[in-house]
Amino acid sequence: MTAQRTGGPHVGGRHRGDGAPGRGTDDTDQHQETQLSVTDQGATIWLTGLPSAGKTTIARELAGRLAAEGHRVEVLDGDEIREFLSAGLGFSRADRHTNVQRIGFVAELLASQGVKALVPVIAPYADSREAVRKRHDAEGTAYVEVHVATPVEVCSVRDVKGLYAKQAAGEISGLTGVDDPYEAPAAPDLRIASHTQTVQQSAAALHALLTERGLA
Repeated sequence: MTAQRTGGPHVGGRHRGDGAPGRGTDDTDQHQETQLSVTDQGATIWLTGLPSAGKTTIARELAGRLAAEGHRVEVLDGDEIREFLSAGLGFSRADRHTNVQRIGFVAELLASQGVKALVPVIAPYADSREAVRKRHDAEGTAYVEVHVATPVEVCSVRDVKGLYAKQAAGEISGLTGVDDPYEAPAAPDLRIASHTQTVQQSAAALHALLTERGLA
C-alpha cells in the first residue's frame, strides 16, 4: 500500500482569511495562516469501492483514532445521505452523479471549516469523483481519494446488506460492480487491499498517509 499522490495539503481558499479589508498582505499574518495545527487542518477523505468493500468500517475506525487525537471528524454515511439529502434520487447514472456532487459539496464545506470529513461512498464513476476533486482544488481544500480495493468475489461473500444475494435472486438490478459499472480509480492517493489485512491495519495505512500530508 503506497500513497500515489504526493502533493501536500492546500491552505488557501475562502476559509483561511478573516475577510477584513487590508488583511492578508502582512508577512506575519500570512505566516500565521500557514501555521495551523494538524488538528485544525480540514480535509475530505473519500473512500470509494464496491458495496461491502469495508469503506464505512475503515472510515469509522479512522474517525475514532482522529477524534482521540483532537481532530473534529464527521463520517458522511452514504445511506444517511440518500435518506436525508438525496431522497427522491434513483440509481441512474445521472442520479448517482448528482448524489456524489451533493455529498462532495457538503464534505468540502465541512473540510473548509477545519473538519476531517470521511466519506465512505461508492461513487462509481470516475468523472463524478474528478468533479469533486476539482471543487476542492478550486477552494484550496485538501482532498484525499482512497480506493478500498476489495474484489467483488470477497464483497459478495461479506454481503453486509444482502444486496448481492438480492441481485442473484433477481430481486434487484443495477448493483455496482455486478450489473452496473464501477470505474476503479486509476491513480488514487492510496489503494487499500482490505481483504488482506485487519481493519486496524487499513485505518493505520490511511492515518500514515494523512500524517505524511500534514493532516494528522
